[in-house]
Amino acid sequence: MKADAVRPAEAAPFDTKALRNALGRFTTGVTIITCLGADGQPVGLTANSFNSLSLDPALVLWSLRQSSPSLPVFQQASHFAVNVLAEAQVDLSRRFASQTPDKFSEGAWTAGEGGAPVLTGCTAVFECESVSHQTAGDHQLFIGRVLRLSEAPVPPLLFQAGHYRLLGEIL
Repeated sequence: MKADAVRPAEAAPFDTKALRNALGRFTTGVTIITCLGADGQPVGLTANSFNSLSLDPALVLWSLRQSSPSLPVFQQASHFAVNVLAEAQVDLSRRFASQTPDKFSEGAWTAGEGGAPVLTGCTAVFECESVSHQTAGDHQLFIGRVLRLSEAPVPPLLFQAGHYRLLGEIL
């Protein structure tokens, strides 16, 4: 059989719960993405949909579901910060994943580039200028140019299969 005659196998049907469970097997870090709203108030949320995109220029990306009440704030923000959480920050992650109205009332932070909140105690922080955002399925993708970064030699908080995890043995 000729190579151009080979057809890809048809994808087996699956439901969104099966897809979510399978995707959850991939271990990720945990971040809190922050920005300043048009009213000058800090906004933040927990996300594990963060990735590097490019080294030259220095670009990162993250995504937010279209139904998020924070979506309009991040769409209008000129800057955002990606705060990569350390193992000791599980409670902070839970707080920013909740519907708590004043998420910044606990925990220490300073204003970073464009006023985006930079959380204290993180294993890494990427302060970014917002470059673009676009719709992709049921999420909005945000791309940012890294303006400033910092890191600390502390283990990161991990998330896998619906649970927080701690970094294990290095092989």
